[in-house]
Amino acid sequence: MSSDKILSEKFDGIGLLTFNNPERHNAVSLDMWDAVEACLEDFIADDGIRVVVITGAGGKAFVSGADISKFEDERGDREAIIQYNTRVRAVYDGIHALPKPTIAMIDGFCLGGGLALAVSCDLRFCSEKSKFGLPAAKLGLGYPFEGLKRLVDTIGPGAARDITFSARRIDAEEALRIGLVQKVVPEEELRDFVVDYAKTVAANAPLTVKSMKFIINETRKDPDARDLDACRDLEGAAFASQDYIEGRRAFMEKRPPRFKGK
Repeated sequence: MSSDKILSEKFDGIGLLTFNNPERHNAVSLDMWDAVEACLEDFIADDGIRVVVITGAGGKAFVSGADISKFEDERGDREAIIQYNTRVRAVYDGIHALPKPTIAMIDGFCLGGGLALAVSCDLRFCSEKSKFGLPAAKLGLGYPFEGLKRLVDTIGPGAARDITFSARRIDAEEALRIGLVQKVVPEEELRDFVVDYAKTVAANAPLTVKSMKFIINETRKDPDARDLDACRDLEGAAFASQDYIEGRRAFMEKRPPRFKGK
C-alpha cells in the first residue's frame, strides 16, 4: 500500500512508513495525510506487523510540516484551515493511540508539524545532524492543545516553553538532553540501529507490549479520565495468553521465546 509521496514496507515484523517528498523537505499535503492513515490502518490490521517505524526520505528532513505550496487550495480561509487541522489532528491522535509501538526515525530537520508527528510516536531516534523546532511564534500560527500537551508530556513544561516561546531550533545533543529523543547516532548508522531496535521490540510478546503502551498512555491522563478497567483487562489477557506459557517454557529451556500474539 503506497503512493508516490507515501511509501509503505513490511519486513521482519516491522511496518515502515516513509514520507517521500524530499524536494520539499517532506512537507505534507492533505492527500498525503490520507495515504498515511490508509497505511497505518493496514499495519494495524496485519497481525504480522508488531512495530511501526515512521521516517522521511532524502536525508535532509524527517517531516517539515504542511506543504506551503498547497495553502491556497487546502488552507485558504478559516473554514478550510479548520477542516485541514481537524484532518491532521486525527492522524496524530491515531498514531498516539496506535495499539502497536511507533518509532520516529529522524534524519535532518524535524520542524513544526514534523515535530508534532514525532512526539505523537512512542520513541524517537535521530542522526547527529538533526535539528528540531516549533516555529509557530515566528509565523503567527495558532497551535492546538493536543500537540502542545504531547510536547509537554515528552520534555516537560519548562523546555516546552523555551522552544515554543523562542521558536529557536535545537540540535540533536540538546534534544537528547531534554528527553525529546532517546538516542542520537551517526547518520550512516541510523537505519541499522532503528531496524535492529524495532526487531528487538517485534520479538517480544505482542500482548504484553500492547498492554504496556496502553497503560503508559493512560498514566498521562487525568485520574478521572483513566480507563483502569481496560488496563486490568489487558494485563489479564497477557497472563491468560499462550505467549505467557511460551515465555515461561523458553526461560526454563534457556532458548529464545517464539511469541505469536495469542
